[in-house]
Amino acid sequence: MSNDHPPPDERRTWAGRSETPLGEFVRMTLGPLALMLVTPPAAIAFFIACAHLDGEVSRLFSREGLDAIVTHFPRPSLVATQIIVAFVVFEALLLKALPGAEFFGPITPAGNRPRYTLNGVAAFFVTLATFAGASYGAGLFPASIVFDHFGEVLITLNASALVFCGFLYFKGRFAPSSTDWGLSGNPVFDFYWGVELFPTLFGISLKQLFNCRIGMMGWAVTIVSFAAAQHASGHLSTAMAVSVLLQLVYIFKFFVWEGGYFASLDVMHDRFGYYICWGVSVWIPALYTLPTQWLVRHPIDLHPLVAIAIVLFGVASIWANYDADAQRQRVRETKGKTTVWGRKPSIIYAEYTTADGEKHQSILLVSGWWSLARHAHYVPELGLAAAWTLPAGFTHLAPWIYWLFLTALLMDRASRDDARCRTKYGAFWDEYCERVPYKVIPGLY
Repeated sequence: MSNDHPPPDERRTWAGRSETPLGEFVRMTLGPLALMLVTPPAAIAFFIACAHLDGEVSRLFSREGLDAIVTHFPRPSLVATQIIVAFVVFEALLLKALPGAEFFGPITPAGNRPRYTLNGVAAFFVTLATFAGASYGAGLFPASIVFDHFGEVLITLNASALVFCGFLYFKGRFAPSSTDWGLSGNPVFDFYWGVELFPTLFGISLKQLFNCRIGMMGWAVTIVSFAAAQHASGHLSTAMAVSVLLQLVYIFKFFVWEGGYFASLDVMHDRFGYYICWGVSVWIPALYTLPTQWLVRHPIDLHPLVAIAIVLFGVASIWANYDADAQRQRVRETKGKTTVWGRKPSIIYAEYTTADGEKHQSILLVSGWWSLARHAHYVPELGLAAAWTLPAGFTHLAPWIYWLFLTALLMDRASRDDARCRTKYGAFWDEYCERVPYKVIPGLY
């Protein structure tokens, strides 16, 4: 999209197909509007199902469920506001103050290169150590504080994130941070998708602050608080310990790989609006934590061999996911002067042109994991999400909602990424697809 409004009769293309006016209306107005109307109450509904309906999501649609929603619908509180403000300010200060290597992201469509500070690993340890020290050491608050006020936190996050998305929309329109901004001519879509690609505030990258520090770091603190809540009730179950351990290892891996994340679809192509900002602020704590949220009230002690097997499966999935990302990042950083699975990598040098007319070149890797499928790293990611949900068993749907959502998200992301890469690289991408014919699952899809 450019900064100018497109002609009203313009026919857009989507995933390589010509798009009709009806298709454009569905994609740019009806779809986003439906998601923005459904997801905020859904986030609260999942909490109510776990907290008051024993994790039985289906009961939400019964008379009992409606009564529970009316009776237990959370309300914003001063305590929840203090938790959120303290956490956001603390993470922003860590992002600015902690030492870290300077990292420049890929060149944007407008020819810019966003700058980041890679101090996520240090922030991860400082955040968890500070939380533990303030609760267990200084006694400033119970470690279960997030769980104790979780409904209040969710509804407060819900409201404040919507307000902040409105701020982002007007900031993008009237005070953009760079030339990577634009309007589609559809206010609904612009609010949903965002106006700016890389907005900054007070010198801080909002994508890095929200995606990495508020979303991912908040996820870590939340599940630790959930585990503390179960422990405070008298017993920390092995199911909770296994689930939290695997999630923390995954989140730690994310910060080790933080530089690679800045070359991902979410960061490179998705603008910063409701889709990302509200998603990482509300959807992550509401949905991603469901297995541990359910386990707080349902302590399960696994057989030691079962617990060990799940941990090994989860760690193997984390390693495979990390190794796939590391292969691609290493090949790009060394311009192919490395090895992949003990051999010289097979590479396609793909050329593309940015909006400023400059020609650039990217490396498409056709070796290692990336010779199996164009998104082979999604398979171990789904395996990992299953691993930290398995301790909850199969008796209730609530713990598995995140895994089902992740499956749908990754399949959709694979298709969107293919469409964008085909538009960006043209014949080079066609060649890559011929050499790596499967999107996600080798031999199947």
